[in-house]
Amino acid sequence: MKMTVVGFWGGFPEAGEATSGYLFEHDGFRLLVDCGSGVLAQLQKYITPSDIDAVVLSHYHHDHVADIGVLQYARLITSATKGQLPELPIYGHTFDENGFHSLTHEPHTKGIAYNPEETLQVGPFSISFLKTVHPVTCFAMRITAGDDAVVYSADSSYIPEFIPFTKDADLFICECNMYAHQEAAKAGHMNSTEVASIAKDANVKELLLTHLPHTGNPSDLVTEAKQTFSGHITLAHSGYVWNS
Repeated sequence: MKMTVVGFWGGFPEAGEATSGYLFEHDGFRLLVDCGSGVLAQLQKYITPSDIDAVVLSHYHHDHVADIGVLQYARLITSATKGQLPELPIYGHTFDENGFHSLTHEPHTKGIAYNPEETLQVGPFSISFLKTVHPVTCFAMRITAGDDAVVYSADSSYIPEFIPFTKDADLFICECNMYAHQEAAKAGHMNSTEVASIAKDANVKELLLTHLPHTGNPSDLVTEAKQTFSGHITLAHSGYVWNS
């Protein structure tokens, strides 16, 4: 399995970058997880919008779905100028009816509901879900292919359920929107100490800090997390690649 960070900022993108978006590749299949602001432009450094085989969304906040509309337009324009592309499946939950309905733009994209109580099979990937604690309904994902397991926290405050959900993951992509001294729960996010405690208790192999804040020095998040978790920690950045 290969994972490329397309976007990693929380809330809004810094100049020339993007909010949440992660490209997973395995056996020639390309899965985009979340599609925030700036993702479509950044994605084209690696693949074209026509190359995407499926999209899965954690929730409908703008910094995770803002580029769905322009992805639909990209598929439309490419189909009109170069020949009809296959309909792109975009998987999302149905707890936000308007958000879910926006995923369909026939015949270019089709919104498909996932059941968070069941494992979703998308190409070679098996995806299980965990409901997080966030101002809107949001789901973390455990994405497996072969012997590899990657957990994506999406957006959440700390919940102990993350520990069994993340147990022994090869990579834990975890939001880290706040510094150790900040209270993150009220905003539906986590600070560096909380993130590191999950990584430690779940015995993950590698921790990738993402959904980064726009204040302070984000590299300090790594320093803070290392006080709790002794494993490998990386600060997300555009184009970071993880290979199993």
